Amino acid sequence: MYVIDMFNKKTTMPTVATALPGRVEPIATAETHFVSGRPLKGPYPDGMATVYLGMGCFWGAERLLWQIPGVWVTVAGYAGGYTPNPTYQETVTGLTGHTEVVKVVFDPAIVSLEALLKVFFEAHDPTQGMRQGNDIGTTYRSAIYVENDADLQTANRVRDAFQAALGGAGRTSKVTTEIIPAPEFFYAEDYHQQYLAKNPNGYCGLRGTGVSCPIG
Repeated sequence: MYVIDMFNKKTTMPTVATALPGRVEPIATAETHFVSGRPLKGPYPDGMATVYLGMGCFWGAERLLWQIPGVWVTVAGYAGGYTPNPTYQETVTGLTGHTEVVKVVFDPAIVSLEALLKVFFEAHDPTQGMRQGNDIGTTYRSAIYVENDADLQTANRVRDAFQAALGGAGRTSKVTTEIIPAPEFFYAEDYHQQYLAKNPNGYCGLRGTGVSCPIG
């Protein structure tokens, strides 16, 4: 039997054997975006592209991303772990392996993936490993999950450009962003969706490095 301690901010990834078992059925979430009214789970318009971005706590990250022209809808959720259909209380133990991510559905005719990744790298500190500021644990690691090989190449190229920019600014820390093909995405609970639109004075942990990304 697993005892869940939501204050145990683990920084070591679990294995398939040690991860929480989860559940078969998806957890309940909102149907539409609180700000735009668009459907969170689709259908999405033809021509849309998708990327999943982990920048620490997804509340502030989602608010930043839904305001970008060309972004059609954003959704808070969990990805990159082992536990099927996890709850928030499970993810924060570090025993699911997931990180908090924002699913970003965007129109590449209006905003490019490069432009989104420029915002991504500038808006948080992607060198901190299993944390963002005071938010510590695997669930707060930096991540880019992409849906095809071309996007994977783009993400790696922008990462390398930002790493060079960090070096040029005299920073010796290395980018730790996890960049992989998109694993299964699980929608977060209703109250997490567009949290800072519902709670304008709520917590936002986004803190950048002050270094500009030269691509995008």
